[in-house]
Amino acid sequence: MNRVYLDYASATPVDKRVLRAMEPYFTDDFYNPLAVYSLARQAKQDLAAAKKVIAAHLGVTHAELIMTSGGSEANNLAIRGVMYKFPGKTVLVSSIEHESVIKPAERYKAEFIGVDKRGMIKLDQLDNVGDDVVLVSVMLANNEVGAVQPISKIAEKLRELRRDRQKRKIDLPLYFHTDAAQAPLYLDVNAHRLGVDFMSLNGGKIYGPKQTGVLFAAKHTVLEPQILGGGQQRGMRSGSESTAQAVGLAKALDLASASRAKEIKRLSEIQKYFIGGLMKIDKNITINGPDKNRLPSNVHATFPGADNERLLFQLDEAGIMAASGSACGAASVEPSHVLRALGLSDTEARSSLRFSLGRETTKADIEYTLQTLDKILA
Repeated sequence: MNRVYLDYASATPVDKRVLRAMEPYFTDDFYNPLAVYSLARQAKQDLAAAKKVIAAHLGVTHAELIMTSGGSEANNLAIRGVMYKFPGKTVLVSSIEHESVIKPAERYKAEFIGVDKRGMIKLDQLDNVGDDVVLVSVMLANNEVGAVQPISKIAEKLRELRRDRQKRKIDLPLYFHTDAAQAPLYLDVNAHRLGVDFMSLNGGKIYGPKQTGVLFAAKHTVLEPQILGGGQQRGMRSGSESTAQAVGLAKALDLASASRAKEIKRLSEIQKYFIGGLMKIDKNITINGPDKNRLPSNVHATFPGADNERLLFQLDEAGIMAASGSACGAASVEPSHVLRALGLSDTEARSSLRFSLGRETTKADIEYTLQTLDKILA
């Protein structure tokens, strides 16, 4: 039986080159980088070197990085860490954010920015941000429908709002956070070019080690740590740091940067072929998400009259692995909040599937998937 994996937005395999870079730190060079003996000091130097590589990819200093257990922890630290410092103030998030942004935001005074039917943020809703808003969070690339948001334009609007506040002698900060977990393989993640104060990354989405992430927190920001203990990472995230995880994430970012242009071109062609094939199967199939400003790895479709759970089982029987939405929301019986925000009905949302492409995806994989879908839908 053919095996076709089309759920790369959920999880990527660890690249063998990443694994090779990490391996010594699991065995021979396993030392705690905070210990005082010479071999531990070498581990500390290797950890610092890996952080500098990560920082270079983000265009920041290594002192502005906080290593985490993944994207969800990084998002929680950004949202809860800021809002704890400013009780009673408002956090503004887009309506299609990942659950690890929305759930912590809802613990505080949260407001939501709408999106259009393609999943693009409504920029005009930022024209009248309230004076009590202290944090805005908009993801760089959506994990369900692949929409790439105009982060630089949002940052410029927020700069204008900051200048206006200064003129009116309002000293409350206005921070900007982006969840960039889905971005590094295909997009520029230079924090200063994007204009963000906080950025979350997830190694498990970019062929790096799972349960590895990082939060960029600009030096001018304030955060309340969420994990207390020995005071590691400037007291922002206690717990012994893993040299292996940092080395793996650094290597994954190196590989992502080196292959980005080539992979964008290759996957864009496969994506176009896939979408065209779906239209040939049934002209009533709808592609969700933007026509432009879309990740080249994303194809999200609604199959009228179909049940997405049944479709997933039938595809799985044929060896094809896809998803009905965010992996973190897979256990929920509720339709995707992202699709609801785009204006899809609950029925339409329950008839929709996400196919996410990756390094091992071939045109032959897509041809087999199209043939299988044609048979199932018939």
